[in-house]
Amino acid sequence: MTGRTESGGAEQRVLLVGLRLHGDAETLEAPLAELGRLATTAGGSIVGRVLQRRHRPDPKYFIGKGKAQEVADVASREDAHLVLFDNDLTPAQERNLEELTGRGVVDRSRLILDIFALRARSKQSRLQVELAQLEYTRSRLKRMWTHLERLEGAIGTRGPGEKQIEEDRRLVDRRIQQLRRALELEERRRETRSAARADYFKVSLVGYTNAGKSTLLRELTGAGAFVEDKLFATLDTQTRTWELAGNQRVFLSDTVGFIRDLPHHLVASFHSTLAEAADADLLLHVVDASSPEAENHIQVVEDVLCDIGADAPRMLVLNKMDAVADRMAVASLLTAHPRAASVSARDGDGLAELGLRVSEIVQTAFVMIDTSVPAGAGRLLALIAEYGNVLRREYVGDVVTIRARVSRRDAIRIHQEMRRLGIEA
Repeated sequence: MTGRTESGGAEQRVLLVGLRLHGDAETLEAPLAELGRLATTAGGSIVGRVLQRRHRPDPKYFIGKGKAQEVADVASREDAHLVLFDNDLTPAQERNLEELTGRGVVDRSRLILDIFALRARSKQSRLQVELAQLEYTRSRLKRMWTHLERLEGAIGTRGPGEKQIEEDRRLVDRRIQQLRRALELEERRRETRSAARADYFKVSLVGYTNAGKSTLLRELTGAGAFVEDKLFATLDTQTRTWELAGNQRVFLSDTVGFIRDLPHHLVASFHSTLAEAADADLLLHVVDASSPEAENHIQVVEDVLCDIGADAPRMLVLNKMDAVADRMAVASLLTAHPRAASVSARDGDGLAELGLRVSEIVQTAFVMIDTSVPAGAGRLLALIAEYGNVLRREYVGDVVTIRARVSRRDAIRIHQEMRRLGIEA
């Protein structure tokens, strides 16, 4: 699904469809609003919306049979080219809906993958997107050969469909392995770059898509960063130097935005990109304070951070304060998160105060280790060299006297090894 702004082609007319199950969390935002933004980002022109509430999905059409017929009627009346679902569908449900509506049917995961494919610019992000697309497609290969069912049993047609499916699967599996090997190489390169920055405090911007992370990166560091008011404008990690008060320097990284129901294939494929957040010393969790779904977005991001093992300290940053219309909602956010910073990346309001708060965290994030270590304690010496900035190392006989500056998080690992060896901290 491509649109005029991204690919130069004509926009596709799309019909939005969603199913809300009884018991699903209610949202303050209008139903299908986020799907609409995703569709627009992908180049679609919205011609209608159909929403249903049920106790459970229908196994054949996902939505009820009557509602599926309504979708077909609306799609015909509005001359829709495509039906977009705000849910994930099985291959069989996609096929049944396409036969009923006479239109292409795309579920939420496939739509997000399509947007990522449009946005991928670097070699790494293109590899990651292709891997996620192939993982998604593999389970749907049989559906691509359903046209052979009309010939099933005819002379000369027995077997080729299944044979072709197996051949396609082998080709897909082979390409998946190639992509994984290529991404492993990219991961090793990322680790090399990360090791070169080991002596510096690392801060990562994380948050829901379109929360304003790239604009914040640009304003805080003065470096160029791609900024666009669309979902998933940034897929590639960007790292810049951020000069703080007191001549302190940290590395600030922008990361791919998160979203509700992010396809699990995509999370797995973007592991090396998301690793920037997992390796950070501090996470600035950027929130669009003007969104009525801000609290829900916070929870989505926290869930993803938990999934990828990002356990660094967090600071909540309420961005886009200049666009806030509902002051009561923001007051509620600040009551729930009293330590949050309030900023406007676009206007620059609150950025100086944010820098001062981060500077205070950096100052307290490191400790000095002064110890004498037996020269034979190779594991301990290696730990200190790996995690710390060794300021002094002196050898007296078979004892090494070391003074090193390490983060508090890494100091815990070093002290655990020291206690195991019976060495006083």
